[in-house]
Amino acid sequence: MSTLFVQIASYRDPELIPTLHDLVNRAEFSGRLRIVVSWQHGTDETLGGFFLEGFQKWRLQPDQPFCVHTFELRGATVELIDIPHELSQGACWARNLIQQRYQGETYTLQLDSHHRFVPHWDTQLIAMQEQLRARSPKPLLTAYLPAYTPAAPHPGDQGASAALGMRFDRFTPESPIFFRAFELPEWQSLPEPVPARFYSGHFTFADGSFAREVQHDPEYFFHGEEISLAVRAYTHGYDLYHPHRNLAWHEYSREGRPKFWDDHDGNARDAGRVSQAWWERNARSLARNRALFGMEDASAPAAEAPEAKYGFGQARTLADYEAYAGISFSDRAVQPEVIACQPPGAGAPLSDPASWRSTLRRSHDLHISAHRSVFDIQACTQATQVRVRALRADGSVLHEDTATIESSRSHCKNDWFDRRLAFLCDLSEQPAAYQIAALDANQTVLAKFEKALTA
Repeated sequence: MSTLFVQIASYRDPELIPTLHDLVNRAEFSGRLRIVVSWQHGTDETLGGFFLEGFQKWRLQPDQPFCVHTFELRGATVELIDIPHELSQGACWARNLIQQRYQGETYTLQLDSHHRFVPHWDTQLIAMQEQLRARSPKPLLTAYLPAYTPAAPHPGDQGASAALGMRFDRFTPESPIFFRAFELPEWQSLPEPVPARFYSGHFTFADGSFAREVQHDPEYFFHGEEISLAVRAYTHGYDLYHPHRNLAWHEYSREGRPKFWDDHDGNARDAGRVSQAWWERNARSLARNRALFGMEDASAPAAEAPEAKYGFGQARTLADYEAYAGISFSDRAVQPEVIACQPPGAGAPLSDPASWRSTLRRSHDLHISAHRSVFDIQACTQATQVRVRALRADGSVLHEDTATIESSRSHCKNDWFDRRLAFLCDLSEQPAAYQIAALDANQTVLAKFEKALTA
């Protein structure tokens, strides 16, 4: 009998219980589910909420460093790792705690705590997984999911949602790759899952041994999780796929609810409520990610690379992943096929270095800012647009973006204009400065500010 180990990291989330109900209610075989939750909760969240919502047969397992509460919910086993939110060390740390409780289940599914599901999501995932066995001994299904709104009717009652893939968005200056969702072309006629480059932290399904073989690095905070696990999974021999049918929905905004960075700020650290501010964990995590991929600047302080168990596997190399995915980490660059969302492996082969490098496009993500004392959008009453440019050393335009004045004013806060300018260019090109200009309806420049970029 196939069993399923479901991993859910939850941080002060009122959607946790509705998610658990929908997960169990819409499974075809709920009795085969063992759900383990990193329950990072506040004092306003108690076990009583679970009793009131139909969770039964409570048992307490005293453990270190956190005790575990076990319930049954319509045949499914639900285990809550009891973590006061002040003691949390971040999302990846919470996911690693869950993985220590893996007990040999046939499959594993990693989620967040804010989801909705289609009927029989469990048997559909298993069918997709087994459909791929002829092509891959270690398939892994992953995707960004379409959105749902908690207060709205169940998204499954509105008809089928498009199957989504993950596409490259940009490298950030700190090193992680950001991704966006895209609709799989002609997904309605696809007969099976399609090869993928990337890994989603909120929806990943694989053989259960994945929970033991490729565990989350607990020293990672949040950003960097997805690209590191994509490469680590691939180098451990897993093949990445996007499901060809949508099986669940994810809530992205979590508006009005406390986040880790709300609770773990400098004031909480100074008051002794938390051991570190979130940005301290984040900076160390990002440096660790850069060290993993060999992206650390030579002038930067040496960062600690992950130990072997949180590094790459032996089945494939980092270079193998770069050739497959069309990405150069050291160059912070991608092949055009990546931008066009073509199938992985469609670009020039890494075995031909000259051809490989000639196709790469470097990713830039500039932080554009100006104080109102030097660039005041609010004073430009006749402005209709704001133009932002990246300039070469000779002053010529490398890239530009124009937005409406209304959109641009949304980037103004506390007397600062502040936004990002992301773009791709040839490897030989580097921005030397940025320029901000307010334009009227005739494209006349009403105000302008220019600043050189530090090397």
